[in-house]
Amino acid sequence: MADKKIYGVSALFNNPDTITSAAKKVKEAGFTKWDVHSPYPLHGMEKAMGLKPSMLGIVTLICGLSGTAIALFFMWWTMSVDYPMVIGGKPFFALPAFIPVTFEVTVILATVSTVVAMFALFFQLPRNEFPLHDTDYMKKVSCDHFGILIESDDPKFDEESVLGLLKSFDPIQTGIVYHREKVTYPIFEPKFLTFLAGTAIVVSLGTYLTLNKLLFLDPFNWMMEQDKIIPQSRTEIFADQRGMRVPVEGTVARGFIPYPFMGETNPTEVLSNPYVPTEKNLALGEIKFLTYCSPCHGNYGDGDSRLRGQFPNPPTLHSNRARDFSDGWIYHIITNGQNVMPSYASQITREERWAIVNYIRVLQRAKNATDSDLEFVRAGK
Repeated sequence: MADKKIYGVSALFNNPDTITSAAKKVKEAGFTKWDVHSPYPLHGMEKAMGLKPSMLGIVTLICGLSGTAIALFFMWWTMSVDYPMVIGGKPFFALPAFIPVTFEVTVILATVSTVVAMFALFFQLPRNEFPLHDTDYMKKVSCDHFGILIESDDPKFDEESVLGLLKSFDPIQTGIVYHREKVTYPIFEPKFLTFLAGTAIVVSLGTYLTLNKLLFLDPFNWMMEQDKIIPQSRTEIFADQRGMRVPVEGTVARGFIPYPFMGETNPTEVLSNPYVPTEKNLALGEIKFLTYCSPCHGNYGDGDSRLRGQFPNPPTLHSNRARDFSDGWIYHIITNGQNVMPSYASQITREERWAIVNYIRVLQRAKNATDSDLEFVRAGK
């Protein structure tokens, strides 16, 4: 072994108390390049060794905050600068809607960077030539022993004095660890490159034949080729070859009451409001009004659209003409549509439409309160 370079001197112990005591003494002796090996974490060992807090948390914090900034900037640039979009009257930079994506990017970037930094920078893996690999010392400290190793690169290292220090701790065994011979891997030899090329060809050819030939043989059947009618596609079942069918003329769905004035611009008569404006009904009307009506009509029905001129602003709901509308007429406009406003019959149920009508009445009365209304409020009723 005289021609080999010493990596360090090791000592083995058989209980955690002894290794903890030995670690404190090695630290007090002034050594700086040494380590403790244990088959499981030892409480208080970092204090005994005088270890400083790991910088890995700093990497996690920086990369996590970078993920937050990147996600927010990307969504702001996309939705506010490069391709501005108004969605339901929301502002271009709708922060609450961006939070889920921001959270995910933050977590992903933080965790991935932590793992990469831990293995590549802190552990410096892969270390195929690490001197402790496959040694009896490493096999024992990985199973049921505890060990200390002082490296020869330490400024205070002297083989005899280090051995004397470790033996003074009454270890069960001491030893010298030597540097391993340099390991070479024949990855660029012609034989290995030929093997890689052959493997790539076999795998590629096998994958191509499997996905493009074998899977199309009977009795295999792709899910997209099932015997069913697919929307927006042709079918041989019907003479007109249309997969999407319209209801049979003169029929209605079970449990559905059709609107009798659908398609009429100015019906001679309209329905009566069947719902009493209870607290529950008005709460439903408020929710649906703010969802479907407020982007154009404004939160209070003033006609102050939030669509930034993409559509003509509707008239206010507080004009004399709008207040004179009957409940059935407002319901007819919501159901049938009027001018630029489309029908909302497919998006809002009958009950919700009547609830919106009742809520509009509340807005109108609040905006155009009479003296009797004010007296009613003053009385606390």
